[in-house]
Amino acid sequence: MRQSLILLLSLAVFLTGCGGGSSTGTGGAAAKPTVAFVTNGVAAFWTIADKGCKAAAKDLNVNVDVQMPTNGVGDQKSIIQNLLTRGISGIAISPIDPANQTEILDEAAARANLITHDSDAPNSKRLCYIGMDNYSAGRMCGQLCKEALPEGGKLVIFVGRIEQLNAKQRRQGFIDEILDRSNDPTRYDAPGQELKNAKYTILDTRTDQLDMGKALSQAQDAIAKYPDLACMVGLFEYNPPQCLSAIKDAGKIGKIKIVGFDENAATLQGIIDGTVYGTVVQNPYMYGYESVRILTALAKGDKSVLPKQGVLIDIPARKITKPNVDKFWTELKTLTGG
Repeated sequence: MRQSLILLLSLAVFLTGCGGGSSTGTGGAAAKPTVAFVTNGVAAFWTIADKGCKAAAKDLNVNVDVQMPTNGVGDQKSIIQNLLTRGISGIAISPIDPANQTEILDEAAARANLITHDSDAPNSKRLCYIGMDNYSAGRMCGQLCKEALPEGGKLVIFVGRIEQLNAKQRRQGFIDEILDRSNDPTRYDAPGQELKNAKYTILDTRTDQLDMGKALSQAQDAIAKYPDLACMVGLFEYNPPQCLSAIKDAGKIGKIKIVGFDENAATLQGIIDGTVYGTVVQNPYMYGYESVRILTALAKGDKSVLPKQGVLIDIPARKITKPNVDKFWTELKTLTGG
């Protein structure tokens, strides 16, 4: 009996020394941190961000869990709750409806390090926001539209969800630039009304809730409804390609201009081909990389990675047109491995 007890104790010591009690979660001083990156949907934009997350995880020796909800706010809530149950050390999220997600975001902030990326939730207890100034980026998109239509014309805006803060801000920035208004990120023109000045008329804003089929049908319907439509403005990554498909189907290539956001391959190829005028690009790769880097540092107790003033960690937007599209696309392929 005594020999059996000694044997069991020895085995326990051996297993402990060999890491038998280690975990890939957040418990224990030697544990490898696990952080999560939660998107607001499924799109090629987020595939690029995923590459950045995984590069940072490899460089920093951490685990990263990338989650892409397919079912809106309810799906995001379930993902957050599941991550908290697992004892995740930190969450980076792009909130779908920040005004109505404050409660679940604050619950997450009370139990883990919470940051936002791509789209902010300023009324929540998140520690910082990684992204660009969406209002300013919207104005950049407006500048592209003015270049594409120097004589003026009629426009329709296409966007996934207007309730997302990034969508609301970039749409307003675009409108204010087109109508030659002063800078005012707090201004808001509700959808459903025609907006115009002496040169430009914004006929409508069409939403699709990240439904690719609906995005295409919205573009097709706008072309049919407005025979004198001069420009289609896509504010989410997949909108410009859907607009391009609709224009091709209608036989109006060259007659309707396209400006938009993000670096979808079809959008970049369209710029090369001359079927898309230009796009305002973010840097989803760095959204992913920086989110993992900051959450890893916070998991280790290092708060020096947070902004010294305010909450924004700015990753500036850029305008991409024919003169710089080849260079940009080459850089993107290098970062993402093709």
